Amino acid sequence: MPALGLVTLRSINCVSSTFAGFCSCLLILGGVAHAQSANSAANSVIRRVELVPEDSRTAVEVEVSPGLSTGLYFDSELRRERIDLEGRERFSLVDIGTATLRLVPSDRLSPNERLRLTVHFQDGAVPASATFLLNVHPAKAEPVVEVSRRRRTVESYQQEAREARAEAERLRDELNRLRAERGAPGGLTGLISTQVMARQGVEARDLSSSVVRTPTSALALRNAYSYRSLERVALEVWLEAPPGAQPWTASGASLRGKSGEELTVLQVWQAEPAAPGVLRQVVVEAQGTPASIRGPFTLKLWEANGPRTVTLGNVTFP
Repeated sequence: MPALGLVTLRSINCVSSTFAGFCSCLLILGGVAHAQSANSAANSVIRRVELVPEDSRTAVEVEVSPGLSTGLYFDSELRRERIDLEGRERFSLVDIGTATLRLVPSDRLSPNERLRLTVHFQDGAVPASATFLLNVHPAKAEPVVEVSRRRRTVESYQQEAREARAEAERLRDELNRLRAERGAPGGLTGLISTQVMARQGVEARDLSSSVVRTPTSALALRNAYSYRSLERVALEVWLEAPPGAQPWTASGASLRGKSGEELTVLQVWQAEPAAPGVLRQVVVEAQGTPASIRGPFTLKLWEANGPRTVTLGNVTFP
C-alpha cells in the first residue's frame, strides 16, 4: 500500500484474540461443524487507535457493515469540510460532529468492499490528517473507535488491561467448554453429560410460515425451525440456491435482536453446499438463556469469500 504522508497510524487494539479455527460436532446432528468465533464480547470492547507523527505507511482498517453504526471519536477537532469519504453517496448516514464521525453504510455497499476515509484536523498540528480503510462485512461492525493524537493517559491503559483480562477469562471459559464437549460422547448421552439439556428436554418451534426473508437474500428459504435447551438455542433452516447460481456454503452467522443485542454464536453447521434445485440444511447454534432469547431476532448468514448473504427476520425461540 502506498505511503500516506508523514503520519504513522498505529492501531492499538484492546483485544484482538479470536477463537477461529476450532471445529466441534453438533451433538445431535452429524457432519462437519464450521466453528465461528464468539463476537458479542469483542463488539462491546472499545477499540483505541493512536496516531504517531512519523513514518506512516498504512491506513487504519475499520470494519463496517450495512445498517450498523460505527462511531469514530477523536481527541482533536475535525475540519468538517475536509472529510473525504469514498462512496459517500452509498452511506445511509454520515454524521460529522466537532470531534466525532458516525457512519452507517447502506445496503448498496457489498461485502468485502474497501473504502478509503480521510479526515483532517482543525489545529494544523502533526499529524494533520488520518486515513482509514473501511472494510465492509456482511454482519459485523466495530461500534466505537477512539482515535488519539497524543500520549494516552495511565487510566486508559489500565482500562485496556482490565478489558484484556476480561477477554482472556472469557476465552479460557470457552476453551474449557470446547474441551469438555470434545471429550463427551455423542447423541443424547453427550447432551446430558455436558448439561446442555435438562430433564425437560429440547423444545422446538416451526418458523416456516413466520420467518421473513429479505429480498436481497441470495438463497430461497423453504423451511425453518428453532430449538431451545437449558442454555443453548439452535436455528435450523433449509435453503435452496436459485437456478444458475454457484454452490453456496455458510461460513458465519449473527443473531441480532431489535435493540442491537447479539447472541453468542457457537457454531455454524452445513454438511454440503447449497445448489440450484437441491435443499440444504444449515444449523446455527448459540448461547441463550430464557432472559436473553426474548425475540424477535434477525439471522444473517454469509459465505467465506463472496458477497452473497441470507437474512431472515422475525426469528423466535420456544
